[in-house]
Amino acid sequence: MTRIDDAGLDLLFRTARSQNGWLPKPVSEAQLREIYDLTKMGPTSANCAPLRIVFVTTEDAKRRLAPALSPGNVDKVMAAPATAILGHDLAFYEHLPRLFPHNPTARSWFEGKPHAEATAFRNSTLQGAYFMLAARALGLDCCPMSGFDAGKVDAEFFPDGRVKTNFICSIGYGDPAKLFDRSPRFAFDEVCRIA
Repeated sequence: MTRIDDAGLDLLFRTARSQNGWLPKPVSEAQLREIYDLTKMGPTSANCAPLRIVFVTTEDAKRRLAPALSPGNVDKVMAAPATAILGHDLAFYEHLPRLFPHNPTARSWFEGKPHAEATAFRNSTLQGAYFMLAARALGLDCCPMSGFDAGKVDAEFFPDGRVKTNFICSIGYGDPAKLFDRSPRFAFDEVCRIA
């Protein structure tokens, strides 16, 4: 295949939607592992792979996450079979000797450098997008959210301070009855230039 077919494009992009409610269907640990195994294959700068994920699946973990959520997100997260807390490892460069072995000096590019945190954030954001595409490719729906108190999430789920929360994303099987109408998108000529 030289390109993905229309059904695949629909699944990933054209008909995929951010969900507002969930059907009472579980997401298994095997599915979570499969999502990650696809996510990890997406490219990052110097293969730095700073994404760190906590999958919130139990009622206890949901109760711990709830106080950090904006009021409009509480019901969505509590009803979701799984919510991924997608964070970035601020010391990602410690793993570069393993992840980028063909350049033994790669760690020095970031360790103690002011651009290390921006690199971690940027690349974990990329990996978060790969995460959502992987979930969709496996037949799951997503609801990415930034309506939460990152400091509270970090204190509860990343207490050592090494990992910082980027965003959260609930996953499961969306309830079509709870979808909003699709919002407009920009046309190519409104936001793109070819130089």
